[in-house]
Amino acid sequence: MKIGLVCPYNIAKKGGVQEHVLAVMAELRSRGHDAWIVTPRPPDYEDEPGDHIIFVGGSADFNSPMRTTVQVSASVNETIERMLEEERFDILHFHEPWMPMLSLQLLSRSTSVNVATFHAAIPDTVMSRSFVRAVGPYTKSVLKYIDAYTAVSDASAEYVCTLTDEPIAIIPNGVDTRRFTPPKTFKENRKHKTIFYVGRLEGRKGVKYLIRAFALLQARRPEISLVLASDGPDRDKLEALVDDLNLQNVTFTGYISDQEKIKYFQNSDLFCSPAIYGESFGIVLVEAMASGLVTVAGDNPGYAGVMSGLGAISLVHPKHTEEFARRLELLLYEKDLRKLWREWAQGELPNYTYQRITNEYEEVYKMALEQRKQHGS
Repeated sequence: MKIGLVCPYNIAKKGGVQEHVLAVMAELRSRGHDAWIVTPRPPDYEDEPGDHIIFVGGSADFNSPMRTTVQVSASVNETIERMLEEERFDILHFHEPWMPMLSLQLLSRSTSVNVATFHAAIPDTVMSRSFVRAVGPYTKSVLKYIDAYTAVSDASAEYVCTLTDEPIAIIPNGVDTRRFTPPKTFKENRKHKTIFYVGRLEGRKGVKYLIRAFALLQARRPEISLVLASDGPDRDKLEALVDDLNLQNVTFTGYISDQEKIKYFQNSDLFCSPAIYGESFGIVLVEAMASGLVTVAGDNPGYAGVMSGLGAISLVHPKHTEEFARRLELLLYEKDLRKLWREWAQGELPNYTYQRITNEYEEVYKMALEQRKQHGS
């Protein structure tokens, strides 16, 4: 099959959707499919597109009412029509198709079988609900062109389920287990332990609650360290909070590379992602699991879908500071529990390999193609 994977986000930047699309393309190509990524040219990007990447139109960032930065994109209609005529895809697989405007431009002109994957969860806030009502008519205009639906989790499917009665296949995000691997030995006996966080420093990520819980824990365990990686609009406020609480051994790294992230995963003692809402899946949790790094996570629907079974011991309400601190301490120092957690994580990882995920996408493609043939006849 010739497959176009439509990514509305800046393919030159790291992000969950971009990494997912790149990995699925590589896996499809390894199976003999002619797979391409169709994506807007990133802002201020003058280089040629990478291997099997097609630039169509351009994009720009804006701050959404859901308290995060998103991208909008568009192209000249004639450019889209020419590209579709030249490429003649059997499948166009749209990731986050409700993001304006490029996906709708492509969908309305596509003669391919159109598959959609929804990645984001809509935060349950007054502002977000108002935003969803405003964009509802636009989203409905997108859905009428879709032949098959998938979502990365129940949380990301929730909004779409209010707009269509069509079945939605849940196909999770994946992790590259060749890159994210456990260290050769786990250093359980070292005195100086490190908690690691990586993610955007913004309100919904709950980092201020992690800092407050860390303050309680450090009062009992003064040798402990906290590393906060990446950057974001709340960094100054979070650094001021660390100063106000007179905390020691807290490091703000700024943005880090993928290789640096992997190094932190392998050398830290606990990973913590205390997001309070707006998480559809939590690929960073699966990356930590693949790295053998015991995890504490915010109890939101997207994370709960990953941390199932024994993994539910990782879930905590970040605003309950004393309980949060106790959970950090428990999963940081109880060796038997940490061993059980790692065994659970290893048992879960086969669900998140790109081989398995691509198998499931292939089934969706084949079923959608078959349905198109039946309707065409």
